[in-house]
Amino acid sequence: MPASKTLLIVYHSMTGGTHQMAQAVCQGAADAEPGVAVRLLHAPEAHAADVLAADGYVFATPENLAAISGLMKDFFDRSYYGVLDQINGRPYASLVCAGSDGSNAARQMDRIATGWRLKAVAEPLIVCTHAQTPEAILAPKRIGEADLQRCRDVGAALAAGLAMGVY
Repeated sequence: MPASKTLLIVYHSMTGGTHQMAQAVCQGAADAEPGVAVRLLHAPEAHAADVLAADGYVFATPENLAAISGLMKDFFDRSYYGVLDQINGRPYASLVCAGSDGSNAARQMDRIATGWRLKAVAEPLIVCTHAQTPEAILAPKRIGEADLQRCRDVGAALAAGLAMGVY
């Protein structure tokens, strides 16, 4: 049976942490609802057409200098006007892999989603790695199992809501 709904996960990651989180969302969604198609796209590969073709979204970014990453910003810049007023009311969630706080990056994504008139279905999920030195910031990240489970839970909940027609 072909999937009737699509969940789009758009992410950027330089050190692997955000990618692990996005993959966990993907796994949680796919395991929970085989009838929901799950697309995982790196931000530079995602376009307005991908956003239009999806029924729900997860946006995942590292926190870079207290903001979303440049490549996530680029995705939003390239896609924003091409989907404006065409995706109103669709559900979304956001993930931030942060070195210290992550709240400003989460606020930025929420403001963009508000402009798109999307519906937040979860609080932003922020995983703090506590990386504070140049070496720690640039080092490959390993996200802990408890945090990956939280990401899987977001994916499962979004996929279930899409499958049931809640969103």
